Amino acid sequence: MADRILIVARMAPDNAEKVAALFAASDEQSLPADLGVTRRELFRYQDDLYFHLVEFAGDADRAMAAARIREDFRQLCADLDPLIRPYDPVTWRSPADATATPFYRWTPEEGALRP
Repeated sequence: MADRILIVARMAPDNAEKVAALFAASDEQSLPADLGVTRRELFRYQDDLYFHLVEFAGDADRAMAAARIREDFRQLCADLDPLIRPYDPVTWRSPADATATPFYRWTPEEGALRP
């Protein structure tokens, strides 16, 4: 079953190209395929909001648990660290604290779903 996560953070608008370049380089390697990533989209909104939508072929939580132990994922996070800030630094402990919670979904095939 496909799954997705939406990460919300802060990013200065002038960092968008650097962040995109880091993901482009990572996405050319085996990391996305190994984790079952089927789609990634990065968005910025207004002055400093950053949204990262990732879709997986399987369970997102399982994929993220596998990612955390990989050196290439840890390096990507370290490279992104100076460019992306937590949405709420006071409550942020891990990327899970920056993941939006879905409350409604609609598709033509399934209709309306409320998780």
